[in-house]
Amino acid sequence: MNQMISRLRQGIAGMDLVLPAATIDQLADYLALLVRWNRVYNLTAVRDEAKLVTHHVLDCLAVIEHLPSGNVVDVGSGAGLPGIPIAIACPGRSVTLIDSSQKKSAFLKQVLADLGLSHANVVTARVESHRPKELFKTVISRAFSDLAGFVKLAGHLCATDGVLIAMKGLKPDGELDDLPSSWQVTSTVHLQVPELEASRHLVFVRPFSIAVQ
Repeated sequence: MNQMISRLRQGIAGMDLVLPAATIDQLADYLALLVRWNRVYNLTAVRDEAKLVTHHVLDCLAVIEHLPSGNVVDVGSGAGLPGIPIAIACPGRSVTLIDSSQKKSAFLKQVLADLGLSHANVVTARVESHRPKELFKTVISRAFSDLAGFVKLAGHLCATDGVLIAMKGLKPDGELDDLPSSWQVTSTVHLQVPELEASRHLVFVRPFSIAVQ
């Protein structure tokens, strides 16, 4: 565990991300919970503890500086990625985690309770069937679907002035032609994640009426 914390601190410093010591401790506690639950519930295919830091937590923290202000929903949250790292690093931001799996939702609720993340909540439901009272400024997903599927299943969660953000590996140029005409990719950001050689991109998709302004 000490090696995980050391790698976590080095990675955060490598991204020039300034986080309080208490926040880094919370991230370490989240990793510890993920390791413990993953032995029984198979929350993620990644088993190597070093890769849990780089491929999951640092990968998700890399999006922080690119998030617009306002509330966030993580669709298909799974093990809480990217929603839990976002909630830990951004305590003033309302974060909703949606997943249809009961066991994954149970894990997410345990994390929120153990870490005292009262500004975050868990919804156990299929994304396409969830109808929140308040729409979201940021709808984010990681390995959820292709861009067209993301828009189709989660577009209704996005506020009129909001954005869908897809976390991708390679830049998904081949997915652009399948987007509905009412949505448009407005920007793509290449992410640099310390100690992660794989390609990482953020794709920003907005309603066409907002994108053309």
